[in-house]
Amino acid sequence: MAGERREQRPGQPQLPDLHVRLRTELSRIDEQLRALLKAMDRMQGLLGSVVAISREVELTAVLHRIVSTAMDLVGARYGALGVLNESGERLDEFITAGLSEHERADLAGTALPSGRGVLGHLISNPEPLRIDDIPAHPSSVGFPPGHPHLRTLLGVAISVRGEIYGDLYLAERRDGQPFDIHDENVLTALASAAGIAIENVRLFEQVRVGAEQFQRLLLPTLPDVRPFTAAAVYRPAAEPSRLGGDWYDAIPLPGGMVAVVIGDVVGHDLEAAAAMASTRNMLRALLFDRDSTPGAVLARLDRTLEAITGNPVTTTALARIEPEGTGWRLHWSTAGHVPPLLITPNGRAEYLTAEPGLPLGVDHEQPRPDHSRALPTGATLVFFTDGLIEHPAHSIDESLDELAELATAHAALPLRDFVRALADHHPSDGHDDMAVLALRAPTA
Repeated sequence: MAGERREQRPGQPQLPDLHVRLRTELSRIDEQLRALLKAMDRMQGLLGSVVAISREVELTAVLHRIVSTAMDLVGARYGALGVLNESGERLDEFITAGLSEHERADLAGTALPSGRGVLGHLISNPEPLRIDDIPAHPSSVGFPPGHPHLRTLLGVAISVRGEIYGDLYLAERRDGQPFDIHDENVLTALASAAGIAIENVRLFEQVRVGAEQFQRLLLPTLPDVRPFTAAAVYRPAAEPSRLGGDWYDAIPLPGGMVAVVIGDVVGHDLEAAAAMASTRNMLRALLFDRDSTPGAVLARLDRTLEAITGNPVTTTALARIEPEGTGWRLHWSTAGHVPPLLITPNGRAEYLTAEPGLPLGVDHEQPRPDHSRALPTGATLVFFTDGLIEHPAHSIDESLDELAELATAHAALPLRDFVRALADHHPSDGHDDMAVLALRAPTA
């Protein structure tokens, strides 16, 4: 009947109970979603960290990046990476992070960890190690004077090609909680990626050193060009596989003359390096025709390369200096190359920006311009390749101005130190190989 209360069937749950059960279930689902999101964030952070570590090309930078990345992923206050010696019995290097300036000062003079205590436990037992109370651990031997007193520790071994390379340690979570299994899993995954990154940077270094040695074997030892002095420096590209085509040369000629040349073969491979060697050798032979101007020599070189080689495009700057009265005269020609820099004895810098010719290998029928000027006694001529000045964030003119300022600032240095200063403080981004050749005229 209408208005009468409906009776509850036996066994049917009360409405308030349904609300409680629903809230409980929703709460459980919410917790699971939060845990899933946290796990996804951690995995995303781990992936980003692995990518960041793999970008490093210097071993020291890789090791420091591993420590700082591990600290960020787990939220640890302190981090360290111990690199084992060849025998794998003790630490050969110990990289730390998270210490304050005060804490570092307190530890100044403290010897490298000897591999005893809980650090040694991980060396002897390369399994993930989680400790909630360091002083209570059976392997604990206490802390050295000045060391911050730590309570919690998480450590994992880093393997490279199946051998233990070192151990990664974290201490003291910033939230005060002990490290948990999720922290251990993240750190273990990072250690695996770290081992690959370390191996990659080792291979990178081997290739870089090999490429640099090969390149240097192709470059000449500068001869005695008295009364002038000459010095040169070569720096390889930042990328190890990028063999360069940069070269330089200085050749004493009959009649008290001297020729200097610098060039850059387009490309960064074995073909470019081989082309550089053949071009340099051909040019040496052509330079002994004392009646030919630098422009004429480059024109003959261009025709020769066109006829007997398949060499790629090459830029170069060639100069010949000859006696004139009590001084000297400079003759030069460029083939698509950056202009030489002249620094006078009073410290004024000037680029020899006369009309350039086309690079070699473009059109050997085009005439080669020649230029000439008196060379002051005590002046310094600087020839360089574009790797010294190219920077994606700067225009060429800005980089040339910066190089001129750098050259004048160091012009008083001995010539060997001078070219090194230019190579050390160059305005480029360092991603191309660079060569610098400087010639200094006698003061009288």
